[in-house]
Amino acid sequence: MARIEPVKWQPPAAPGLVGMYEVNHALADVEIWPAPGVAPEDVVLDTQGHVYAGLEDGRILRYGPDGGEPDILADTNGRPRGLGIDGDGKLVICGAYRGLLRLEPDGTLRTLADSFEGEPFLVTNNAAIGTDGTIYFSVSSTRFDLAHYKLDLMEHSGTGRLFALHPDGDLEVLLDGLYFSNGVALSGGESFVAVAETGMYRVSRLWLAGEHKGEVDVLVDNLPGFPDNVSQYGGVFWIAIPSPRDKIVDALGPRPWLAKAVAGLPERFQPAPSRHAIVVGVDEHGTVVHNLQDPDGAYAVITGVRQFGGYLYFGSLADPGIARLRLADD
Repeated sequence: MARIEPVKWQPPAAPGLVGMYEVNHALADVEIWPAPGVAPEDVVLDTQGHVYAGLEDGRILRYGPDGGEPDILADTNGRPRGLGIDGDGKLVICGAYRGLLRLEPDGTLRTLADSFEGEPFLVTNNAAIGTDGTIYFSVSSTRFDLAHYKLDLMEHSGTGRLFALHPDGDLEVLLDGLYFSNGVALSGGESFVAVAETGMYRVSRLWLAGEHKGEVDVLVDNLPGFPDNVSQYGGVFWIAIPSPRDKIVDALGPRPWLAKAVAGLPERFQPAPSRHAIVVGVDEHGTVVHNLQDPDGAYAVITGVRQFGGYLYFGSLADPGIARLRLADD
């Protein structure tokens, strides 16, 4: 068992599932597309509407635009996390243990980046691809691998990073000191890149252009749960929240001794995600414009969300399949 050295901190008071985050059942009527395996962490769509997902066992799936039996495109022999489609239509895969990968037309997997300055990536997590081919991606921790992600959250030492892999192959650290850096998304005009910090309940952003170029601020703070993958469509940042805030986890922040004690417990006794499904949409100013929930968890522990036309597509860290929902205002 990995050991933790918890850092004392005070979580912000949880906003609660009230007001802009009021409980509803908008996600109760999702259409579920079965998968030949479990936990399709993320989803992404190509220009033809094909839907890609990566299973817990390492396989990469592709569904037709209307679902049906998916094709098996590849086996990463690892754990696919975030997915993206580059300008050539190739699938880019964040392999938690294998680094940043690209699926070539012949079915082989090419490693684009798996370490920095000799230090292997422990949790390659999510990516967004710019129009110039730059791949912005997160590595969540330099302390713990994916199997021990809860320890990173409990330690709260802030070792996550945001990288840019430029078209010439140069790998650049854009941000460090992030608290389990997770979902990554570019704004519509690519003036900034947003990155979810799961351990801080927020989505931060780095300005890439304009008068604030090089500055870092917060797009949306004090979310009602743990933000995971993030995507952007039509000026809306869709944030998957696999579980609401947990009173026990918040209680650990100012009590490092308690965090260390809980970290030493068997995992079945540690805090775990609930099946209260939450997906939030915010605009480019961080204003909440969508609040979709299902407290009964028809499809739950949602970790990935993408919009394509009038539909939202979801991935899950727990369920056996992906899901789709028609947006009510489309």
